[in-house]
Amino acid sequence: MCLLQLLIFFVLKGDNMKESSFQGKLIKDIENRFPGSIVMKMDANYKQGFPDLMIFYRTKWAALECKKDKNARHQPNQDYYVNKLNEMSFASFISPENKEEILNGLAQIFES
Repeated sequence: MCLLQLLIFFVLKGDNMKESSFQGKLIKDIENRFPGSIVMKMDANYKQGFPDLMIFYRTKWAALECKKDKNARHQPNQDYYVNKLNEMSFASFISPENKEEILNGLAQIFES
């Protein structure tokens, strides 16, 4: 690998680690806020662009696409799946900047 390739690899890996760190904390927050919920981390190979997390609580479900920050790039098909799933139940992009707003939205859906 040339120096540029190594640099790109570590930069992208670092970005991914920030998102995965946020995602891990988010899963714990959801499980604490909605006791008895099931949070499933989706396989990235399932469908390109399908949201990262599926949340099942009582008789309701939701999907969340985690982003390291509000300006993070959307991958192909992510907007399609988030919009499609939001029409069916609840789906959203979530980042540290909008986390509380989205969790409050989940609470409204789950507790209605």
